[in-house]
Amino acid sequence: MIARLMLWALQARWGLAVVVIAANLSGLGVIVTALWLNGFLGRLGPDWRAALLLVAIYPTVGFLAGVALAVRDRRRHFGWLDDLRKPTPDEARALLRLPVAITVRALALWIPGVVIAAVLFSLFADSTNPAVTAAVFTLGAFESSALTFLIVDRLVRPAIPVVAAVLGATMHWSSSVLARVLVTWAVAGAMPMLLLITVLADPVAGAPDRVRTALYLAIVGFAVGALATAFLARAVASPVRTLRLALDRITRGEFDIRVPVGSVGEIGRLEHSVNELAASLRDRQRLRDVFGRHVGAEVAERALVARGVDLTGDVRVVSALFVDVTGSVALSTGLPPQEFVAKLNRLLGTVITATEENGGLVNKFEGDAALCIFGAPIALPDNATPALRAARRMRDEVRAAGELDIGIGVARGLVFAGDIGADTRLEFTVIGDAVNRASRLTSEAKRVPRRVLVSADVIEAAAAEERAHWVHFADIPLRGMSEPTPCWTDVDEAGGPPRAEQAR
Repeated sequence: MIARLMLWALQARWGLAVVVIAANLSGLGVIVTALWLNGFLGRLGPDWRAALLLVAIYPTVGFLAGVALAVRDRRRHFGWLDDLRKPTPDEARALLRLPVAITVRALALWIPGVVIAAVLFSLFADSTNPAVTAAVFTLGAFESSALTFLIVDRLVRPAIPVVAAVLGATMHWSSSVLARVLVTWAVAGAMPMLLLITVLADPVAGAPDRVRTALYLAIVGFAVGALATAFLARAVASPVRTLRLALDRITRGEFDIRVPVGSVGEIGRLEHSVNELAASLRDRQRLRDVFGRHVGAEVAERALVARGVDLTGDVRVVSALFVDVTGSVALSTGLPPQEFVAKLNRLLGTVITATEENGGLVNKFEGDAALCIFGAPIALPDNATPALRAARRMRDEVRAAGELDIGIGVARGLVFAGDIGADTRLEFTVIGDAVNRASRLTSEAKRVPRRVLVSADVIEAAAAEERAHWVHFADIPLRGMSEPTPCWTDVDEAGGPPRAEQAR
């Protein structure tokens, strides 16, 4: 109900004027009622009508001036809303100052009226205390002005998301939690209590009048205080609850959220910070996904966690698997480029799946070849067995597809696994004899019936159940190696062990 009323007041051309005038007239009504209950009006004598008419002149002028100024403020500060456009930065900043500007102006209109009323009533009343009269009107003026501030501050709140979109993360002291708490305390406790003390301290009023007036002011203070406190509690609790729910979703990994910024105080900055946090995590997740596609999920996670360029590396024993397409030059020449790339992508998809599901990392693509690492950057208790399983799976699935022919070489040994490059560009890689040997084994494997050759180091380190799938093939001299390398290949379950003579 209150939210709909505030929204109407924000959109209607006379809405701001109605809200401001209603707040000030309610304050005036409370003062007049308190004076009547206190017996003050009865002490004006036979000319009380003339006194009231004279006193009413300034409130009437102030009322008309307040209406005119409020209509002007509505047109000046919310003209962009009528034009169905976003406010300019200057209009947005002016809107943030509106609650304070209207409150100061309301107080400026009240002060002359307080002086005029105190002087006229002291002239017409036979027995009255001018100090009490002036104090009652002054406290009423501050109460009305403070209430006006709270209402206008609530009125402009629906426009704050638009302002935040224009100005970004901004703050205004009048919308801070401290300012709202102090003004609410003044409206709910300080001003009603001071009015109550003033009325009870009136030496001219009789005891029954003072008690009646005090009871009335206590009821009004209780009602206004309850409303003001409820508005304050809702203004703080509602966005805090929204923030809590948003943070709960972020902790669950849901980063595609945005909290509406409904304040330009501390809570608004917190809402903006939560949005920035979600956006940052969303970008980080997107970076991890894209980065992971290029270098592998493990390397991407390692780089993102390190948050720096000095990622270094270490020396460890790994199993390196190298896979290369046989006759790629002839294929690329005889096929349209799009068709050849499509076949190559399907092959590499098989390589990636077989490697990652066995705990390895596809370290790099080299044209129509790929280097896969088992044991870095994530250490494995046994990196030989998954490398052998991956090699058999790759060969079987590529053969089943029947599109390309490949050679696979697997070697094991001590390598440097880490980052090389410069401060502006780093690349995770592995350097060592195992990688070189795997590459040379791949070249020889293209001429082997089973298309897979594995060094003896890998077979010796593998689990017994995996070794059962492999047999010694031959000792093959590899380029750059002084001694022939004992090579193993997998068993053809249907046709028996392969013979080295067939391959040579």
